[in-house]
Amino acid sequence: MVLYKFGEKLYTGLVTTMTSHLKEISQSIESAQGEIFLEELNRKWVDHNKALQMIRDILMYMDRTFIPSNHKTPVHELGLNLWRDVVIHSSKTKARLLDTLLELVLRERNGEVINRGLMRNIIKMLMDLGLPVYQQDFEKHFLDVSANFYCRESQKFIESCDCGDYLKKAERRLNEEMERVSHYLDPRSESKITNVVEKEMIESHMHTLVHMENSGLVSMLVDDKYEDLQRMYNLFRRVSDGLTIVKDVMTSFVRDTGKQLIMDPERLRDPVDFVQRLLDLKDKYDRVITMSFNNDKTFQNALNSSFEYFINLNARSPEFISLFVDDKLRRGLKGVGEEDVEIVLDKVMMLFRYLQEKDVFEKYYKQHLAKRLLSGKTISDDAERSLIVKLKTECGYQFTSKLEGMFTDMKTSHDTMQGFYANLGTELGDGPMLSVQVLTTGSWPTQPSPPCNLPVEILGVCDKFRTYYLGTHNGRRLSWQTNMGTADLKATFGKGQKHELNVSTYQMCVLMLFNSAERLTCKEIEQATAIPMSDLRRCLQSLACVKGKNVLRKEPMSKDIAEDDAFFFNDKFTSKFFKVKIGTVVAQRESEPENLETRQRVEEDRKPQIEAAIVRIMKSRRTLDHNNIVAEVTKQLQSRFLPNPVVIKKRIESLIEREFLERDKVDRKLYRYLA
Repeated sequence: MVLYKFGEKLYTGLVTTMTSHLKEISQSIESAQGEIFLEELNRKWVDHNKALQMIRDILMYMDRTFIPSNHKTPVHELGLNLWRDVVIHSSKTKARLLDTLLELVLRERNGEVINRGLMRNIIKMLMDLGLPVYQQDFEKHFLDVSANFYCRESQKFIESCDCGDYLKKAERRLNEEMERVSHYLDPRSESKITNVVEKEMIESHMHTLVHMENSGLVSMLVDDKYEDLQRMYNLFRRVSDGLTIVKDVMTSFVRDTGKQLIMDPERLRDPVDFVQRLLDLKDKYDRVITMSFNNDKTFQNALNSSFEYFINLNARSPEFISLFVDDKLRRGLKGVGEEDVEIVLDKVMMLFRYLQEKDVFEKYYKQHLAKRLLSGKTISDDAERSLIVKLKTECGYQFTSKLEGMFTDMKTSHDTMQGFYANLGTELGDGPMLSVQVLTTGSWPTQPSPPCNLPVEILGVCDKFRTYYLGTHNGRRLSWQTNMGTADLKATFGKGQKHELNVSTYQMCVLMLFNSAERLTCKEIEQATAIPMSDLRRCLQSLACVKGKNVLRKEPMSKDIAEDDAFFFNDKFTSKFFKVKIGTVVAQRESEPENLETRQRVEEDRKPQIEAAIVRIMKSRRTLDHNNIVAEVTKQLQSRFLPNPVVIKKRIESLIEREFLERDKVDRKLYRYLA
């Protein structure tokens, strides 16, 4: 027919025949009742597809030649278009098909089991007819109906469920919709339907859920509900600003919790417990972020900024962290494995990083380390050195050079003592044994203290050591730091009871007086020993007022010591221990006056550092205005401390007076460097 130029007649005949045939099919589908409607539609659709293939094969020549040259619709596509227009878009079928499909989805949402295979075939038919058919005839309405459904359902849930249950229900609904798409909808519908669920069930109720009383985010954090928190994180990250809300509420809660801990006067009485609680708090939220928040960096940063905020609210945090280290390295880590020691030290370093006043920590750390080294009370040199390496990595060589110098002195002193005794040989006799630590001035946090009058028995061996040391080291000076030493004394009490007393150098000087005197007043002891009165009072309290350590008697018996109080050797002293340790000075939190004094020393130490920074900056810039100098100095020094702008201004004035800088003649806020 095509060859004989009847192609047009053949094509028109095909359209007419198929149209009339499909009208009959459409009527038979429309007459199908209830459940059978979709099955009938599916059956006829399968038949139509088979028929189309046959027709296409029979009319193949027309399909290949006549149709392209005359710009007609190919046979198969024509068959699909006619099915769409005559069957699917017939006035009675179109609305009924949509209602039936939406009804089945609703029934499935309500827990009924539906024929998913049939649904899949019908949806595939709509897609085979072209994506616009699927989208216009089904998807658009499906999304609208779903939005209404989830809007109502979420409202019902929010009124009747707590936060954890609500999130479980939302998660289940989300999974159901994804499963529905995988079973019988177009994969491209997944993002659209999940967006609907996210918007209606999560985004619309985010604030209500997070702040829900007794079950919201704060409750979950307090009760360590890792699963619920993980669910909240996974659901909230699907919507815009979801995680920001979670992060902000968590940050605010952590800050409040930390602030209460930092400001609680009860907690401040025990520095070690105070720092332990800070570490526990950090561990708790680290676990939350690891187990529930997928190790999210933004949450980690928010947690770090919270800790930095509240740790620096308490000016004594640097001192307390150093006391915590002191406690751990004296006794707290005894018998603990190397790895566990490293874990504790790493945690300390983490708190150290949050400190703005790192130089204050250094001041206290140096004092506490000195006491540990000199009293031989450190549990492990390796642990001490490990912490110094960590501090060095964090803050550079300047920060730890003096701390390393202290270890060097200890090692050198040990070698010096071996040399001293080898040199003495037989001269020593049975006099007192001397062990000297030679400390380099500048490396150790020593306060200059007047030397006290040592007992005659000790002076001889001290002079021998001085002669030996100065003979082997030219150009050095030795001054005894009697306020830092210790001594072991052999003592005989009533009934010939013997004990060995471990005392400080000051206490030794006091006790040795009682070898030649029965009764001495506080004033007389002060004159004989030249120990400063404040130290002497503490020393006498530990010798006479501590139960079980009272090797002296005091009259009148009271804790406070007056200048005319009398002291006697306590003949009746007994102890079940042969070695009796009296009044060791363990690092304690400073009293307010001591704290102020340390602060003043820190402020003094900061002045040259601020001046050096100003000069460095001005040397490279030549001219700079006031605000920029302050900003640059702060930037350079913030790894050690946050300089106060008022102090920076004073240091600039001082440098102008000493002619390092000058003010601009016109603009008084501009400074010039004077080479």
